[in-house]
Amino acid sequence: MGSNSRRTVLKRIAAAALLPAAARAQEAYPNGMTVKVIVAYPPGGTSDVVGRAVAEHLASSWAVPVVVENVAGANGNIGIERVAKGPSNGSQLLVMTANVATNPFLYPHLGFDPVRDLTPVSCVARLPNIVVVRKDLPVASVADLIAHAKANPGKLNYGSPGSGSSPHLAAEMFKRMAGIDMMGITYKGSGPALQDLIAGNIDVMVDNITAAIALVRAGRIKGLAVTSAKPSPHASDLPTVAETLPGYEVNSFHGIGVRAHTAPTIVAKIEADLRALTNNTRVRDRLAGLGVKRQEVLS
Repeated sequence: MGSNSRRTVLKRIAAAALLPAAARAQEAYPNGMTVKVIVAYPPGGTSDVVGRAVAEHLASSWAVPVVVENVAGANGNIGIERVAKGPSNGSQLLVMTANVATNPFLYPHLGFDPVRDLTPVSCVARLPNIVVVRKDLPVASVADLIAHAKANPGKLNYGSPGSGSSPHLAAEMFKRMAGIDMMGITYKGSGPALQDLIAGNIDVMVDNITAAIALVRAGRIKGLAVTSAKPSPHASDLPTVAETLPGYEVNSFHGIGVRAHTAPTIVAKIEADLRALTNNTRVRDRLAGLGVKRQEVLS
């Protein structure tokens, strides 16, 4: 046998030996690795709360470290790009929100293409937003807020966690349907915006109920209404915006995604284990107490 033939045979033997190992590595995911849940916003907002609940559940299921990393900035683009350009071995999970879909229309030169570079795995939570105001604003209802804004055109402002986010779009929709003028101020996330609302530096927010409801319950800000079509069981004392503005309805979603080209076996395992989140009583109750409706897996 010539030297070329021997090399060919050796290469084939090596390839045959490596294939089962590669298959086993995928089947054993996460196989002792540390998994990062990338939240593209600062701590304290809804994405952060959902990300930490997911991390707690998966760490318990997988018996490996699953840690949250807040990578804020550029309306989520920095965190999204971290995953879109990161490893495709399942070591980074992205908490996906509406900005994954809207940012390509708002920023002409993104460093990623969400369709090409990301694979959505599962929708973890759907939840309503809530209209909240600083506690000393002289309004007690959506009708009061609209009347106050019309009596003071251009004097009110509202905060949002970023252009194109669900709260931002919900606030703009509210303005349009109510026929009022409020100046929008964008932040790096819900947490900083809510802090400014508490401090009285901004007047209004339409924010995810998960981030704002505890502050309403504590009396640090005032809740006026929820944005779902029906009242939320987690804010049963609040009406819907639609009772004042018929047809108004906005709900947010939070899902988990990975970099495109992640092995289908890894994607399937992450999806299956996220489905099991509804059986994790501690995590389920934690999310339910913050206004999350239910887990719903994307088709």
